[in-house]
Amino acid sequence: MKSLLPIIFAAIAAIGNAIFALGQKKSAGAKNGLLLVGISAVVAALFALFSAPLVGAFDVGNTLKENWKAVLLSGLGLFLTYLGFNLLYTRYGASHYILYAVLSIITTTIIVGIFWLKEPVNVYHKLAIAMAIAAVVLFSIGQSKA
Repeated sequence: MKSLLPIIFAAIAAIGNAIFALGQKKSAGAKNGLLLVGISAVVAALFALFSAPLVGAFDVGNTLKENWKAVLLSGLGLFLTYLGFNLLYTRYGASHYILYAVLSIITTTIIVGIFWLKEPVNVYHKLAIAMAIAAVVLFSIGQSKA
């Protein structure tokens, strides 16, 4: 069960990401895609706030007081994610998701996880990262042939 939980959590995120990608692609006709992203972020924030009591204490004051830097950093990260997704999906489509996925592996796993947070990495992790990078190379070659 211990090794199954990360897969379940990743599956929840993957399903959410697929729904988000579909919504972004459907927004391609909107006059202002960034406004649509902002409104969808408000909807996501409301879902998060309503769900928060299910996973821990609901103390907004102390959470902000003790974690305001992390809140700002995370907010900036979500904004950049939403902006990038909107631009990627409305202009190129969900098939280009692999670019985000692999670049996310590089930025999150390598830069944040390994270099910044000093998280442990074994040979299997390194092989997975190399294969992910190879996937972007193959995707780029495939796009140039299309």
